[in-house]
Amino acid sequence: MTTAFVFPGQGAQTIGMGKDLAEAYPAARAVFQEVDDALGENLSQLIWDGDQDTLTLTQNAQPALMATSLAAMRALEAEGVTLERAAFVAGHSLGEYSALAAAGAISVADTARLLRTRGQAMQQAVPVGVGAMAALLGLDFEAATAVASEAAGDEVCQAANDNDPGQVVISGHKAAVERAIEIAKTKGAKRAVLLPVSAPFHCALMEPAARVMEAALAEVAVSDPAVPLVANVQAQAVTSADAIRGLLVEQVTGSVRWRESVAWMGAQGVTEIWEIGAGKALSGMIRRIDRSIATRAIGTAADVVAAKEV
Repeated sequence: MTTAFVFPGQGAQTIGMGKDLAEAYPAARAVFQEVDDALGENLSQLIWDGDQDTLTLTQNAQPALMATSLAAMRALEAEGVTLERAAFVAGHSLGEYSALAAAGAISVADTARLLRTRGQAMQQAVPVGVGAMAALLGLDFEAATAVASEAAGDEVCQAANDNDPGQVVISGHKAAVERAIEIAKTKGAKRAVLLPVSAPFHCALMEPAARVMEAALAEVAVSDPAVPLVANVQAQAVTSADAIRGLLVEQVTGSVRWRESVAWMGAQGVTEIWEIGAGKALSGMIRRIDRSIATRAIGTAADVVAAKEV
């Protein structure tokens, strides 16, 4: 059986995530402490006992979700399930940073700081209320891209996340996204709804954030990952640290090609994908992309123990 490890993105955050991992595994607790130290604040207290709205702020959610994923990874390692189990790693948007930290390409401390910077830069790139994102359900990527293009006019409206065969997220100027919602309904979309996000991620409006991340990544040590990374923007494996830097910058404005990434892993013989961290959103997407790939979500101490037996 060929396995890949994947790491969730924004939207999976919940108060209390990772707490039982930290209580059960010293190595998991150490990850949260390392992230707290790197950021110079008690982020773990917010994650475990804080306010959901505060946790959901992009600058908090991004390092928090990475910390939870890496805590789960360290707990697995404590039970003897190491990264060598995986043929590939991948992550959805910010999850790509978690994947790289898990693969030893970037230190946990540097990853936490990069994600704090990324969250702030994405938030500041577009004034609140100017941008929006919407989920188009029941349209494939080609149809959703056509809808976004028709709606754009002289504004930005792009397909941002190609999540699975029937779910594409679009991103851009609020008025253009609202036009796209109405157009999508005439093109056969089952549903088209605005998402409760604070900025229009993965579109051209994020160009200022891409420049911030280019500068931030230039200052950080990046190594070749121990396991090939299936990168969001190219939907195939990359193993070079230099290439990864460039792809992480591209990722800020580029589409998350998740459907293609999962299909590519399946074509390489992957038969099982473990979702490491909070929630089960990626597992659901994977099942809709390729039912022949088995999924396993690992976000709690009980999940870790069960995985040890596999």
